[in-house]
Amino acid sequence: MTASAERQDGIKHLFIWPAFLIVLVISLFPLIYALTVSFQTVRIVPPTPPRFVGLDNYAQIASSARFWGAIGTTALITFLSVAAQYVLGFLLALALHHNVPGASLYRVTFLLPMFLAPVGVALIARMVFHPYLGPVNDAMAGLGFAYVPFLTEKWPAIMVLAVIDTWQWTPFVTLLMLAGLQGLPQEVFEAARVDNIGAWRRFWGITFPMLLPLSVAVIFIRLIEGFKIIDTVFVLTGGGPGTATETLTLFAYNEGFKKFNLGLTSALSFLFLIVVIVFATVYLAAAQRLTRRYA
Repeated sequence: MTASAERQDGIKHLFIWPAFLIVLVISLFPLIYALTVSFQTVRIVPPTPPRFVGLDNYAQIASSARFWGAIGTTALITFLSVAAQYVLGFLLALALHHNVPGASLYRVTFLLPMFLAPVGVALIARMVFHPYLGPVNDAMAGLGFAYVPFLTEKWPAIMVLAVIDTWQWTPFVTLLMLAGLQGLPQEVFEAARVDNIGAWRRFWGITFPMLLPLSVAVIFIRLIEGFKIIDTVFVLTGGGPGTATETLTLFAYNEGFKKFNLGLTSALSFLFLIVVIVFATVYLAAAQRLTRRYA
């Protein structure tokens, strides 16, 4: 290595390492501090001095029915919405890939929901699904159906939350799946057409297996993001009725910013992290096994 190359390498590290250390400190300090607080009782209102309690915060949360209910609610909303997002996103991507009439207009239109703020979407949905004044219930009443308490009963509220999340994030899945479809080698499909292989068999035998690694990644991204849902739930139902639609992140918000119980909130955050890590590990192991089967 010449002296000039060594000098350039040193200058490169001179710029990289300070930025890396700053990001490391900014990331690690809150994490370590939150872990320390999770072993203490810390309250802002009323102000109480920190007191070490060991694993009491974790034990209190683990024995709480509200915590396990929040996990179930979060998982249900996430799985329903992500399953719908993947199916609809894949279908839309296939339609756009085959240049349906007006495909260029659809590509722009389908992406619009993704760029809207979730709080704004939730506010609009709150008016649309209003039990008495919303247009959805008005339309149902005009067709002779009874009013549906979309936001005041558990299962209708969960379905509304899943529908809203599906509407907003299906464009993300469509965009990625369309990019994957356009990157597939066309020679394989041309050879299949020459062999008179039908469209349905081409999809299940060629398209789907070749896009399986991308599908695994897209679903994984949306599942992890779905587990963090809070803004839509906060605006639409506030976790109600009761705690029927309370998600893990909303549970942590209520404990931290309404009850000001920082010790319990920190422990809840780390338990949430553990839940996500366990789920991600199981999902990736299952996805790897499925990918090998289609390889």
